[in-house]
Amino acid sequence: MFDRKTLALASGFALSGAAAQAQSIDETINNVVGAVTGPFVSFIFSPFPGTSFPWIVLWLVIAATIFTLYFAFVQFRAFPHSIALVSGKYSDPEDAGEVSHFQALATALSGTVGLGNIAGVAVAVSIGGPGATFWMILAGLMGMASKFTECTLGVKFRNEYEDGSVSGGPMYYLNKGMEQRGFAGLGKVLAIIFSIFCVFGALGGGNMFQANQAHAQITNITGDYPGWITGVIFAAIVFAVIIGGLKSIAQVTEKIVPFMGVLYVGTALIVILMNADQIGWAFGQIFDGAFTGAGVAGGLVGALIQGFKRAAFSNEAGVGSAAIAHSAVKTKEPITEGFVSLLEPFIDTVVICTMTALVIIITGVMQIDPETGNYIWNAELGRVETVGDVSGVALTSAAFGSALSWFPYMLAIAVILFAFSTMISWSYYGLKAWTYMFGEGKAQELSFKVLFCIFVIIGAAMNLGPVIDFSDASIFAMALINIIGLYFLMPIVKDELTSYSSRLKSGEIKRYA
Repeated sequence: MFDRKTLALASGFALSGAAAQAQSIDETINNVVGAVTGPFVSFIFSPFPGTSFPWIVLWLVIAATIFTLYFAFVQFRAFPHSIALVSGKYSDPEDAGEVSHFQALATALSGTVGLGNIAGVAVAVSIGGPGATFWMILAGLMGMASKFTECTLGVKFRNEYEDGSVSGGPMYYLNKGMEQRGFAGLGKVLAIIFSIFCVFGALGGGNMFQANQAHAQITNITGDYPGWITGVIFAAIVFAVIIGGLKSIAQVTEKIVPFMGVLYVGTALIVILMNADQIGWAFGQIFDGAFTGAGVAGGLVGALIQGFKRAAFSNEAGVGSAAIAHSAVKTKEPITEGFVSLLEPFIDTVVICTMTALVIIITGVMQIDPETGNYIWNAELGRVETVGDVSGVALTSAAFGSALSWFPYMLAIAVILFAFSTMISWSYYGLKAWTYMFGEGKAQELSFKVLFCIFVIIGAAMNLGPVIDFSDASIFAMALINIIGLYFLMPIVKDELTSYSSRLKSGEIKRYA
């Protein structure tokens, strides 16, 4: 029999050995994946020649601008009707589909509202200055037209099955829509490529990254412990939700998303009102920085790049992911879900991201030179000097915490909820891409759901930088494929819009509440 001291020493050696082995596994996977995927990742996020502007962001912004002009600023004209649709005033209970307009919106929002709204905005403002907020809002407003286009097509070309379930999204409208336009071969190829990228994006950025960041935030509060424990708990909860299909996911997201939004925006409003005397100054900083880039390296261009990047990375307008969730809505009018979906970038970027930016600016956590009035730039770090020398999620936490001492604990809850809701939404996106490639059926669905939950555990337990980089690149590669299809198919959306608008005006479209 070993005494306690011997057992303790043996346990210590075992734990240190396990930690070293885990680190070794991490490094091996990182090295292998990095070597294989590095060129692809570099290509997706490389700058446009002669600039520091990532070409994929420019690709998204140009598309959003084209759709905004092509549909005559539909995001502003249709905004009141979008609200009426979400509230159920035009919902026919007899329509085919699985979820209501509100549930589809909540599910899609749960996939976009997340750590980007907390950490990503802090990065954008600390690098691009307050002016980045203006360009972020502008990109969010234009992105509403991209969401409108892709989600209309998602419903238009979805598959409806006898049991009442549906499957839709870019892979379906790329295939069937392009065939209708006379480009069947190209459509089939684009649909398969999109599906492959969607599965990779779902398993990585929509899963592993979320589990990893949730574990990191929990250990900040509780102290360090093995990541696989967090992974197993998350995997069990996620599996319990996703095994019930989209209806089960929608029932969870329609409760979590409003709660998250009200909790976060409500707290932001409290902080802003506590610093009410600084509100005018903060907006002055935003507008001044947007057009002059005062006090920030990179000036106007730096502010613009950071603002557009944050909007593109946050609301995923043009990526095509949200169209998968919106395709399952109960409606016989595809355009109605286009109207509903345009609310997403508004809520995600214009409201939530702007609230984060305002709190960071207004609380003064970014340091200003009292003599010049400019922000103090740290060339070594490539960002503005901050109180406590923090960035990302820590900067957001510090900004809120300067006014509300309990905020870091609330932030931990928010991060966990954001991570959980993102995972269950992306599980559905990945599932639909998986079944598009391998066929519909219980076995195919179960295999992906089990695989997804295994990746939850891996994501929480391991540090897989290149794996996450590859999955992020896959998500934006989805946008590359999706927007090519949208350019071909936007005349179909215009026909739907013209038809629906005339019937709504004549009273043929009925209100049910």
